[in-house]
Amino acid sequence: MSRAEQPSRRTVLAAAVAAAVAGGTGPAAAVTATAHDTDDAGPTRLVDNRAWITYSDWRSGSCQGVRAVAGSRPGVMIAAPAGTVDYPDPHTGTTAAWEYATWTSPVHRLSVPATEAIASWNAHTPAGTWLQVELTGTYSDGTATPWYVMGRWAAGDQDIKRTSVDDQTDGKSTIWTDTFAIDDASTGLRLVSYRLRLTLYRRPGTKLTPTVWRLGAMGSDIPDRFTVAASTPGLAQELSVPRYSQEIHKGQYPEYDNGGEAWCSPTSSQMIIEYWGGRLTPEQLAWVDPSYADPQVCHAARYTYDYQYAGCGNWPFNAAYAATFDGLQGVVTRLGSLTDLELLIAAGIPAITSQSFLKTELTGAGYGTSGHLMTVIGFTAEGDVIANDPASPSDEAVRRVYLRREFENIWLRTKRYNASGKVVSGTGGVCYLYFPDRPSPRQRKALAAVGVR
Repeated sequence: MSRAEQPSRRTVLAAAVAAAVAGGTGPAAAVTATAHDTDDAGPTRLVDNRAWITYSDWRSGSCQGVRAVAGSRPGVMIAAPAGTVDYPDPHTGTTAAWEYATWTSPVHRLSVPATEAIASWNAHTPAGTWLQVELTGTYSDGTATPWYVMGRWAAGDQDIKRTSVDDQTDGKSTIWTDTFAIDDASTGLRLVSYRLRLTLYRRPGTKLTPTVWRLGAMGSDIPDRFTVAASTPGLAQELSVPRYSQEIHKGQYPEYDNGGEAWCSPTSSQMIIEYWGGRLTPEQLAWVDPSYADPQVCHAARYTYDYQYAGCGNWPFNAAYAATFDGLQGVVTRLGSLTDLELLIAAGIPAITSQSFLKTELTGAGYGTSGHLMTVIGFTAEGDVIANDPASPSDEAVRRVYLRREFENIWLRTKRYNASGKVVSGTGGVCYLYFPDRPSPRQRKALAAVGVR
């Protein structure tokens, strides 16, 4: 089970207003995602995805010391550094000099003026390199946000400690770990456009460079809701996804979020990575105690760990970790219903969903949680959800079947009551999607249908 989620992130994570409302239910609207840059959003369109992934995408940005590279997986890398900067790592207490170069996206006008935004990136950062992703935008009142740091990331942990950045706010919006959020959405204030800035770093005097293949953000405006409309079952299919329990790792490597009991996110990530054929080598796993089962889960926890959040549940860090495996992409988005998940499952794409619930709200789970990730791998003939739930006592027990209506509601709602009767937030349909860098036509169509390219 995941640890209790930090108030600094989750209290506003999917709520449409910053302060919890003591009573009443919001509209039971479904999310319709879009990947387009146009302004033709209908009244029910609540999610906007934009990603820079093609050679022409990368050429459209402004570069300072960065060049776009073509090929089977276009991206950007350092050409000639724009300068050198000292970075004092708050988690090691050391300061080091780094050469840097930057790429800045064009302005993206959101088809959904957003209360929240979450960035995602996929990159290769060899030893001696790292990257930073920032976001700036324009509010609906015409004023601008500052440049917000959305993450400082490296695939490894020897050069810097990957980290989110706390205490970023301008009095209108705040960064909560990995999520940009309007402070008080009830005022009507929204984020209407944004740019992303990517800064690539390397050790001075070397030819090293990060390479970034994917950069984007998901903006959303999910209304307050305790319940959502039920979807109609439409698929009976199950994918063969490896099963791993986080619970068998209790007490292992407590420096990474108190050990395995809190590793739902990396455990779920590792299941889907291996579904797509991703494997770790004996050399990569050599640091793990050989007496531990499923050492790849320990590895995933270490390499998704956010040293500021003090946990493995940073959503973009998990997606970026998945994309370090050959041939994989990873994004964070929101989906609108189990129908969206059925489209993905039918195309062979499992998904990781984020939800919180009381023990009484999910039949058969046997626990309650303030935040938990699990892997949806299929649907029964009755339309119920087949999930690989890492909060299980053994690998063999990971496969669970959860009632469709219960699962859909706890996943998509933005408001719920906790065990004390207090109104707290829900995630509003947050989902990680990992898929091939060259999707099949059927996979590409399913991804497009849920707003991802």
